[in-house]
Amino acid sequence: MIIWDVESKQMVFKPLVKHKGGVESVCFSPDGKRLASGSLYSKVIIWDTETGATQIGQPCTGHTDKIYSLAISSDGSFIVTASHDKTVRLW
Repeated sequence: MIIWDVESKQMVFKPLVKHKGGVESVCFSPDGKRLASGSLYSKVIIWDTETGATQIGQPCTGHTDKIYSLAISSDGSFIVTASHDKTVRLW
């Protein structure tokens, strides 16, 4: 994944590389300090957008198929994911 500065059209950091395959869904936290990404390999990774490619904690695992949607709660304390395994998870 690459985070771009909209005004300068430049990459903010080097590409964020931790997923083993494609990424289906991304979402910034309300304060903009975190980025969650859901992959085709059923994992959610949380990134620190202030320091670059730093992964926060361990990937969230539990789905058995690709994640196609995710959202972060308005207070930033929860992530919800929907998967092709026909489940929704609250992290």
